[in-house]
Amino acid sequence: MTSKTRLVKIYDTTLRDGIQAEDINFSVMDKIKIAQRMDEMGFHYIEGGWPGSNPKDMQFFKEIQRVDLKNSKIVAFGRTTRAGVPPENDKNIQALIHSQTPTVAIVGKSWDLHVKDALKISLNENLKIIHDSLKFLKSEVQEVFYDAEHFFDGYKANPEYSLMTLQSALDTGVDCIILCDTNGGSMPFEIQEIIEEVRKSIKIPLGIHTHNDSEMAVANAIIAVKSGVEQIQGTINGYGERCGNANLCSVIPNLKLKLNIDCISNEQMKRLREISRFVNELANLRPNKHQPYVGDSAFAHKGGIHVSAVKRNPDTYEHIKPELIGNKQRILVSDLSGKSNIISKAAEFNIDLDDSNPVTIDILKNMKELENQGYQFEGAEASFEILMKKAMKNKKKYFDLIGFRVIDQKEKEDSPPQSEATIMVKVKGKVEHTAAVGNGPVNALDNALRKALEKFYPELKEMELIDYKVRVLSTGEGTEARVRVLIESGDKKDKWGTVGVSHNIIEASWQALVDSIDYKLLKDHNDS
Repeated sequence: MTSKTRLVKIYDTTLRDGIQAEDINFSVMDKIKIAQRMDEMGFHYIEGGWPGSNPKDMQFFKEIQRVDLKNSKIVAFGRTTRAGVPPENDKNIQALIHSQTPTVAIVGKSWDLHVKDALKISLNENLKIIHDSLKFLKSEVQEVFYDAEHFFDGYKANPEYSLMTLQSALDTGVDCIILCDTNGGSMPFEIQEIIEEVRKSIKIPLGIHTHNDSEMAVANAIIAVKSGVEQIQGTINGYGERCGNANLCSVIPNLKLKLNIDCISNEQMKRLREISRFVNELANLRPNKHQPYVGDSAFAHKGGIHVSAVKRNPDTYEHIKPELIGNKQRILVSDLSGKSNIISKAAEFNIDLDDSNPVTIDILKNMKELENQGYQFEGAEASFEILMKKAMKNKKKYFDLIGFRVIDQKEKEDSPPQSEATIMVKVKGKVEHTAAVGNGPVNALDNALRKALEKFYPELKEMELIDYKVRVLSTGEGTEARVRVLIESGDKKDKWGTVGVSHNIIEASWQALVDSIDYKLLKDHNDS
C-alpha cells in the first residue's frame, strides 16, 4: 500500500483542453464559475486557457484576477516560441506573461516525426526552441511547467531524441515536466516502462497528461502515479478533444480510495458528484448516468438477489461507500425485481412494507404485468411511487378528467402545423373547461391541463418539463405500434420521472403528464 503521506497534485484542464471537445463551449462567466468550484474542491492547478489564441481566454485571465481563490493556482497555457523568433519577441510567449498568472505551462515537441513533418525544422533547432522558451519564461514567471507533447509516441519511435527534449527543458530549471500521451494510444504497461526509464535521468517532479482514445486515460494516469509521477492532468467528466482526457471524477477517488494517496480532502471529495453535475449543466449536456463513481447508475441495483444482498451488507455489490464521493445507493424496480426491491423502494418513500404484507405481492405482480406491456419504472420512479400508494389505497386524487380533445391543423404545405387542446376536468368539486395552444399536441395538452389546475394548485407554476422521450416498443406494426413516453419534470428542489404506454402517443403522454403533476402535488402537500 502506498504511504498516506504522499501527495499527488491535481491539475485541471477542463477550461482549456476540455472545451476542445465537440459540443462544448463555455462563456467567460461560465469559466469563472467553474474555476471557483474547482478552487473549493481543492484542485492545485486550474488551466484557464490559451491567452494568445482568442479574446475570450484573454478576458478570462483578466477577470479571474478579481476572484479570491483559496486553494488553486491559475495556469496560462501556450506553446514554445516560433522557429527563428526570440522568445522575448514572440507574441504567444508575451501573452503568457501578460496573463499575470503565478504559473504558466507551455507545450513543445518531443516526437521527431512532429519536428520534421509539422514544424519542418531540424531536431537540434527544436531542442534550442524548447530551451530558450523555458529559460526566458523562468526569468519572468514564478512557476513554469513543460508539457512534452506526444512524448510516449516519441519515445517509442526515437527514445534517445525524446529524452534529449526533456533534458533541454531540465537544463532551464523548469519546475515540472509533464509527459503527454497526446494521441491516447499507449497502454499502461508501456506508460510504466517508459516513465521508469525517464526517472533515471530526469530528477525533477514529473506530471502525466493522458487522452482516452484507447479507453486507457484513467488507467494510464493511475499507473503513472504508481511509477512516481507527482502531478495528474485531467478534466471533469473526461471532457476533451476526440475521445476525451483522463476523467478526474474517476482519477481522484481511485487515488484516495484505492491507492491511499492524498490529493484533495475527504470533505472536498464528497462534492465530486456535485461538481460533475455542475460542469455538465454549464456545458448544457445531460449527465452520463453510467459514469463510474458519480453517475446515477454507479450504485444502482436491479436484480433481486443483488438487492437482497446489498441491504444486508452493501459491500457485497458496492466497491466503495457512495457517500464518500457524494453519490447514493439506488434500488431499481423492473421485471427482474423481487420482493426485496419493492420493500427497499417503499422504504425510500417512507412506505412501510414487509415480506408478509399481501400488498407487497400485489405491487410486485402489478409492476411485472405493466412492464410486460411496455412500462419501465427504472427511469420513472415517481410513477412507481404513485403505483405503490394506489395499491395501499391511500393515494389522494387531485382532479378527475371529464374529457379532452387535441386538434392539429396544417393550412399550407410550407407552414408549420398548429396545435390546440381543449380539456374538461373536475377539481375540488368544480368543473373547469379550458383550452390552450402549444408547440405540438403534447405541449398544447400540457398547457391546457396546467391552465385548468393552476388556480387551484398555484405551486404547479414552478414545475417544468425537462425532458420528453418516445420509444416505439413493438416492431412490425408500423404506425400502429405501442409507444412508451418517459417524461422528466422538475421544480426548484427536485427532479422526477414518469411513464405512460399506449398505442396512442397522446394517451401515453397524458398518462405521464398526469403522473408528473400528481407527484408534484403529492410531495408538496405531503399527502398519504
